Parts: sequence; structure tokens; C-alpha cells
Amino acid sequence: MSVRYVQRTAHKVIECNNTRKFSSLVDCGNFGFGKYLMRAFSSNGYSDPALHVESLRGLLSDGGKVITDITAIGAYNLDWMRQYKGSSEVLIQPRSTYEVSKILEYCNLNRLPIVPQSGNTGLVGGSIPISNEIILSMAKLDDVISFDSTNGILTCESGCILQDLDEYLSQYLYMMPYDIGAKGSCMIGGNVSTNAGGQHFYRFGSMHANILGMEVVLADGTVLDLLNRNRKDNTGYDLKHLFIGAEGTLGVITKINISCPRRPRAQNVALLGCDNYDAVQNILLLAKEELGEILSAFELMDQTVLNAVGRNIDIPVKFRDGQSFPFTILVETQGSNHEHDSRKIEELLEKGMESGDIVDGVLAQDRKQIGHMWEIRESCNPTMGSIGYTYKYDVSIPISDFHDIVLRMKDRLSHHSNIIVTSWGHVIDGNLHLNVTTPNVREKESDILGLIEPFIFETVVQRGGSISAEHGLGQSKNNYLKLMKDDASVSIMRKLKTEFDPNNILNPGKFLPAL
Repeated sequence: MSVRYVQRTAHKVIECNNTRKFSSLVDCGNFGFGKYLMRAFSSNGYSDPALHVESLRGLLSDGGKVITDITAIGAYNLDWMRQYKGSSEVLIQPRSTYEVSKILEYCNLNRLPIVPQSGNTGLVGGSIPISNEIILSMAKLDDVISFDSTNGILTCESGCILQDLDEYLSQYLYMMPYDIGAKGSCMIGGNVSTNAGGQHFYRFGSMHANILGMEVVLADGTVLDLLNRNRKDNTGYDLKHLFIGAEGTLGVITKINISCPRRPRAQNVALLGCDNYDAVQNILLLAKEELGEILSAFELMDQTVLNAVGRNIDIPVKFRDGQSFPFTILVETQGSNHEHDSRKIEELLEKGMESGDIVDGVLAQDRKQIGHMWEIRESCNPTMGSIGYTYKYDVSIPISDFHDIVLRMKDRLSHHSNIIVTSWGHVIDGNLHLNVTTPNVREKESDILGLIEPFIFETVVQRGGSISAEHGLGQSKNNYLKLMKDDASVSIMRKLKTEFDPNNILNPGKFLPAL
């Protein structure tokens, strides 16, 4: 990753009007959505990307690539959980906003559907082709353009890796306001496009709170310069918010301005063991009261997942017979005075133990121990994935119902004795990660899926929650959108999509429900 300013170069736009229709088809879940999309592709007269390869190559400079080798494209056609598989035969890696603009202009003229793809770390298939759409990889747009250390504003391209950005900012004693488990491979453009949350959502807020501006390329190649650097700008519609969380269906984000907080001089992390969920809620309220402005994370992990994680990683707080606690909390503080912050978190532990809500707890003594505690939390996801096929659900739910949803799912699946139901998540903001794992099975089973869906979504909505907290809708949850939004709202969304992308070339078949 280097610091540079992107220079535009001129390229000739080559047009082609071949319109051989899509012929490949993949199964995309229990809605028969692959068949729906195939009909949509045919009726919309999409062209076959394979007929346009040389023309597309002509739009790129030496740094950009058009890849047609099926083996090389394989990793881009498959999500990291191996739940969604596309059949794209063309992968484009542009190197600049100008190239993205020319690619989209050409694809719009020739009705070539495109799937924008960042780090491909999502859980809902939003960045995976449904058929043989062109994959537009943003990986080569990976430059930091500038950092204003006085105002704390980072300007970068959308293909920058989240962890690389955080490391870059460390030299200025700043940090990224986002921290998620996939930070070593996810890209900031994908984070913005999915409105990612993460462990520090409670402290620093959402993408909507921290993204000051962006540059976006629309479906027809128009470049929107929304790179505002003012924290206060009360002029006109704030268009950037339309693209945050839109999953690449309205435009392709190429550059971003991000408001970044100062890196804390003091950090504390504690692991706390509780034997019931009421105690978890009591400690959450106590943490808000005692820690106040320095509280940065409050994560919850259940006994089942930590017993699994504990096979490979030492868990420093244990319950009985070597088992993990029914509930283990990770509490983090970030502040400016280590002595002050340490005293406050120690008081939290003392008061929690006096009340009986904390049965046992341990406070990290150095950065190595802090790293180890966060490793425990971030190992939940890959650990369950290694055991078997995992049906993953990222939902928002009122904190009081957080555990009850898990119990209801366990009860619903109780006659399948081999199934493992686990939960963890950002309990402080009501974000539950519910996981159903079938050990030693590597493929989705329709009978199991039928027991989980739509039950999980309907139950969450009945409790006043959301079917998607931070991973978006993609091709997994788009047909459940009407559980959350009324007909008038969905109608407005469709009108926005039609206005921005009238030929429906951007990530077709995702985000909005099938017609």
C-alpha cells in the first residue's frame, strides 16, 4: 500500500452490441431464485460477458487486468463460507476511478451485469455472482491518498484492507473507527457498501456516523464527487448515505473520506464469567454506569462456542469441571489515562462480584494478554466453521430477548441430536450472531434450512428486531425484506434502483426482493 494521487489517463471506449443471453445457472437457495434471475436475465436481454473480453481489455491501462482463466477466477466465484457459488467467466481488476467509470459505461451500453467485489468476507452472498455476471474486483484500488492529522480525516481508495489502514494510521496516533474479525482481508469499500458494524460500534458509531464523503461511479459511468471533508455540511440531500449499505446496487464506491478517532493511550480488557443471562444484563448496565465514556466493547459468548474454542485456545476463566461459563463477557475500555481506567474497570469487577453477577473474572495485565482475549472472541466464527456446515444468522434483537431467541432455536431443533446451536455477539448494541452447525457435514441440507428459515426471521421481527444487523441482505435475505419494510418503503427503494441503474446491471438479484 502506497501513498499517491491517482492520475487519469485517456482510453478509447469500444462498443459492442452482441447480445447472446446467459446460459449458465446455479442453484441459489430455497426460493428457486436462480431460476427467477435466469428469466430476468433473458427478459432484460443481458449480453454474454465472454463476447466482450477484448473490448474490456482495451479500457484498462497496464495496471488493470481482465482475467478469463476459470481456475484463477475460482476463488472469486466462491464465498469464504462455501455457501454461495457463481459461474463468472470474466474478472476485471481496474486500477483507477477512471477505469471503473469506463468499464461501467461500456457494460451499461452493452447490458453486461456486474458484481462489485471487495474482500469477499460477507455472509449473505452479496459479492458472489448468481450466474455468470462479470466480477469487478476492487483489490487494485488500494492506495491511501492523504491523511489530515489535524482533523483526523483519512482519504483512501475503496480496495484498502481495513487492518492495513489501521496500521497506517498508527504512525499518526490515530485508528480506524471499525474493528471486525475479518479486518485482515476485508476492504473498506466493502465495509461501507454493507454498512459493517463490528466490536466498536457502541463507542464510535456506524458507517453513517464516520463516513464524511465518497466518490462513487454510477451504472452509466458518471462519477459522483461526494468527497466532502466537512463534518458539518447542511447543503442539499446527503447522497452518500444512499450508497452506504446499498451493497453495490446503486453505484461502485471508489474513494472514501473517513473520520478517524485518536488511538487510545490506555486499553484494558477483562473476561468475566456469569452463570445466567440476567447477570449478563446486570453487568451490562453496571458497565455503562461505572465505565461511562471509556467503555468501547462488551461482547458475549455462550458456553457451547467457548467449549469448542477452548479445544485449541486457553480460556482463562472456567466454570465447573473444566467447562466454560454459561456466559462469558469480554469488556474493553479505551481511554487516555491508564491508572484512571484501570481503577474504573477494577471497580466494575469488584461490584459485579459483590452482587454475585460475576462469578469469576480476569483482567489482562499486558498487551499480549489483551491480544489473547480478543483472539478467543475472534475464534468463535472459524471454530464453528471448522466443525461442519454452519447456518449463520446476523440479527438485531432487543437485549432482553437476546438469549431467548437462542433457546427457542435449540428447542425447535431438539429432535436433531447432532446439531449444535451456538451464539455470540455484540450484546451491547443488540447484535446477535446465531449459528447452527451440523458436525462433519459440508453442504447445506434443505430439511435443516427449512426448520431454521423463515422461523428465525419471523421470530426476530415479532420481537421488534431486524433480520440483518451488520452483514446486509445479499442473495440470502433479500426476499425477506418485506418482513421489515412496508410496501411503500420497498416501492421507493425500487424507484431509487431504477433511477440509478435503469438497466439493472449492478449486482442484479441482490438486496431487493424478487418481483
